[in-house]
Amino acid sequence: MKNEVWVFAQREQDRIAEITLELLGKGRELADRLNVGLAAVLLGNQVAGLARPLIAHGADTVYLQQHPGLDSYTTLPYTRTLVDLVNRFEPAVFILGATTLGRDLAPRVASQLKVGITADCTDLAIDHYTDPVSKERFKNILMQIRPAFGGNIIATIVNPRTRPQMATVREGVMKALPPDPARSGNVVSVEHAPDGRDGGVAILERTRVERTVNLKSAGIIVAGGAGVGNAENFKLIFRLASCLGASVGATRAAVDAGFIHRDHQVGQTGTTVRPRLYIACGISGAVQHRAGMSEAKKIVAVNTDPEAPIFGIAHYGIVGDLKEVLPRMIRTYKSKSGGGVR
Repeated sequence: MKNEVWVFAQREQDRIAEITLELLGKGRELADRLNVGLAAVLLGNQVAGLARPLIAHGADTVYLQQHPGLDSYTTLPYTRTLVDLVNRFEPAVFILGATTLGRDLAPRVASQLKVGITADCTDLAIDHYTDPVSKERFKNILMQIRPAFGGNIIATIVNPRTRPQMATVREGVMKALPPDPARSGNVVSVEHAPDGRDGGVAILERTRVERTVNLKSAGIIVAGGAGVGNAENFKLIFRLASCLGASVGATRAAVDAGFIHRDHQVGQTGTTVRPRLYIACGISGAVQHRAGMSEAKKIVAVNTDPEAPIFGIAHYGIVGDLKEVLPRMIRTYKSKSGGGVR
C-alpha cells in the first residue's frame, strides 16, 4: 500500500486543465503533511508529453495510461480505468476537480469503490479525528470542507474508515504552485485493457468553444447583481470595467435574470476569484456570492441599501444609486492622468 495522495489530471484537449494545477498545489500540501508521495493520474491517447508539466507543478509520480479509447472522456472506460488503478495502487486520498467532467466521474468511481466522497469542497486539510459516538481516534484524516445549507454554515466532512478518502474541489479555490522545471519525478506507464462494455457510448462529433471570459486571472473585476435592474443598466458595469481595464462579473441572480452570460458568474455556483480590486455594484452580498469573491484584496461596494450584507466585507462602501455613482466614478477616473489601477 503506497498511501499516496492522488490528483486526477483533467485535460483540455492537448493541455492540462487549470483545475489540475490548482489541485496539485493543494495535493502537495496534503502529501507533505502525511509524509507520502503526490501522484497525478493521466489518461488519454498520446499524452505522455503532458507528464512533465504535472511533475513540474508538484507531482512525484505520474500514472500514465494511454489508449485510443481514452482519447476523449466517456464515462464507462474512465470510471473502470480509475477503479482498476485505485484497487492496484491503493492511494490514501484521491481528489478531482468539481468540473462538469469531475462531477460525472468522481461519484461513479466512489460508488464502485464503496467509499465516501464530498462534493464541491472549498478547502482540504489533514487533522486527527475522534468519533463522537465510539470515541475511536483516527490519525491524519482528510478534512473535507465545504459550504452547506445554502452557504449558511461551513461543514467539515470526514471518511475515516474507508480508502481512498475522496473529494471534488471547486475551481479557483486552490492556488497552483509555480512550475519548477528542475523537479524530478517518475512516470509509471500502465497498460490499458479495453473492455467490450466500454463501447456503449461513442463520440460522433466534438465542438470546442473557448471561454471568452477568464475571471480567475483578472486583477480587477467590476461585478453587477440583481440591483442593477436590467440589461440596459448593465452597460454601466461594462463602461466602468472598460475604463479600468477590468473584467466583468455578475451574481447568479443577474445571470438568471438574463442581464449577462453565465460565463461571468461569480460565487458558489460560478467562478471563485481573488482580484486585487472587486467593485460590487447592486450586489446584496448573499453568502453564495461572497463564497466566490470574499478573498479579493480590496472590495468596493455600491448599493442603495446601507444594511446590505456586502458592506460587512467591503473595505469601502458607497451608499447610493449605481446609475448615479458609476458615471461619476467614470468621469473622475477619466479626468485623472492615464494609466491603470495599481
